Amino acid sequence: MNALAQLLVQTASQVWATLVNNWPFLVASALLTGLIQVYVDQHKVAGFLQRHRKSGVVAATTAAVGTPLCSCGTTAVVLGMMAGMMPWAPVIAFMIASPLTSPQELLYSAGLFGWPFALTFFIASILLGVMGGMLAHLLERHGWLAGQARFRPVEKAPAATPIRPASSGRRFWRETATAGRRLLVFFLVFAYLGYLLNNLIPPEWVPALFGEGQTHGVALAAVLGIPFYFNTEASLPLARALLDGGMSSGAVLAFLITGAGTSIGAIAGMTTIARWRVVGLVLAVLLVGAAALGYAYNGLVAAGIV
Repeated sequence: MNALAQLLVQTASQVWATLVNNWPFLVASALLTGLIQVYVDQHKVAGFLQRHRKSGVVAATTAAVGTPLCSCGTTAVVLGMMAGMMPWAPVIAFMIASPLTSPQELLYSAGLFGWPFALTFFIASILLGVMGGMLAHLLERHGWLAGQARFRPVEKAPAATPIRPASSGRRFWRETATAGRRLLVFFLVFAYLGYLLNNLIPPEWVPALFGEGQTHGVALAAVLGIPFYFNTEASLPLARALLDGGMSSGAVLAFLITGAGTSIGAIAGMTTIARWRVVGLVLAVLLVGAAALGYAYNGLVAAGIV
């Protein structure tokens, strides 16, 4: 067997071993996705936010991390929020937190990284949404976000589409199967890519650039995540491979935040809704927040807390 074939087989065996260890979490994530998709859609989320206008940023962040919306679903919810004349603060909180995580991705990341890291990533998504919303509130009070919407708001939000109980069971299994296929494809493709990179590059490179004790590692990982236009489902298996290659946990956290938050779907959705001051604010919060939270997590690891 030549060197290339050995490399491909070795990479495939690493992916298989990771899949064997994590398939229950993939199945649980798919089932949870199917359940939420049946009973929660973007119209219901937008309606929830309209009913809890006074809660503002907190309600928007809660809805963002509690629903498995794709970038199109996120865009639809934000349009519903803006159609209801909601201020920028809750809108931006939702735009920041929504691409980062969801209940099924909490399970998925727990399987790949363990519960301490998974819960940290989940809580970090909430913190970034709240911080972004609060910053937007301050900027909006000073008029800095005036005129940033790309369309004229209307008075009425989209109406919810009722789900017939008789079709709920079939829809649940259909959504579960769709989510399962999507998760499996993302896992196989991006885990393979990550382990292949680990096997191709010199083994000392990743620890030297992103490893424990490298002061620049977390910031570099946060910047590196920006051009990697992956969603969270794609980023998680890739990040697992990078962690196995020597990247520190804090650098992995920073990479996941910017990688998912600045995915091509998230950016495209933002630019159809808002102008560049809003988009720039979202990106700045994600970049600075990713670096800060990554360094903080490395500190917790060094102290033996996690």
